[in-house]
Amino acid sequence: MASKPAVLMRLMASAYAVAEKAGTIVRKVLQSGELGIVEKSGANDLQTLADRLVQKSICASLSKSFPKVTIIGEEELPAEAVEEDLIENGQSSLILQKSCPDQYASLKEEELVVWVDPLDGTKEYTEGLLDHVTVLIGIAYRGTAIAGVINQPFYNYKMGTGASLGRTLWGVLGLGAFGFQLQEVPDGKRIITTTRSHSNKLVIDTVQAMEPHDVIRVGGAGNKIIQLVEGKASAYVFASPGCKKWDTCAPEAILQAVGGKLTDMHGNAYTYDANVQHMNSAGVLATLRNHEYYLSRVPQAVLQALPSN
Repeated sequence: MASKPAVLMRLMASAYAVAEKAGTIVRKVLQSGELGIVEKSGANDLQTLADRLVQKSICASLSKSFPKVTIIGEEELPAEAVEEDLIENGQSSLILQKSCPDQYASLKEEELVVWVDPLDGTKEYTEGLLDHVTVLIGIAYRGTAIAGVINQPFYNYKMGTGASLGRTLWGVLGLGAFGFQLQEVPDGKRIITTTRSHSNKLVIDTVQAMEPHDVIRVGGAGNKIIQLVEGKASAYVFASPGCKKWDTCAPEAILQAVGGKLTDMHGNAYTYDANVQHMNSAGVLATLRNHEYYLSRVPQAVLQALPSN
């Protein structure tokens, strides 16, 4: 009899299926025309019905199958019964067939922390910039992001009626990343991806210091990491507080699984233990290659303004 897959691979297989369901929920809410928008801390910090339903779906589904895993979601929602149709019990058979990297093969549920951003790019979702929108499920062990799932609910939406919408990217350190074609920006080209709605002098000064050939301003941390791994950008630069652990855990795991790196602006790694502060207060710098070059370009005044944790 074949041995049962490792906890990490079972959790990933469930997270994949739950992320696919999340994508369906996000599309249905948009189609309904009733977004249920509320402002959290201001006009750039929104929550929609999709945020609420997806978080309930992901957290309840994963808690049901993995009761000892710590799950931290972005939205502060009241404790309440979750409708049965939001629960996803399925698992990706493709992921279950893959071998768990040796270093994670014996992990227990209680050693894992899951960080959930039910709708990354909510502002863009409300404005119809649908390719910016992602669902993020990251898995951490001993503070390190080791696995992640990014669902893009509206991938292909510009292809018109009848196009197959949505895709799911996933990765595990030591195994690789899947669901996309890894590409790099041409040699010698510096293309920076950065925020479109949370910019300030620190962000602008840092981007300019990188001497980019081009700057892409888009929403969503998940979307920006996709830009890196698909060769549309060479660095993701956000020299400001604002990004949170649920924004970066899944993207960092996928980026690292293909040899990339995500740090704060000082070059220090973020940790994803259950009790860490949620804010990535020293900004985010992510690259597929040449991380040290981009770090070396961060202005001293910016480093002084963003003390490392």
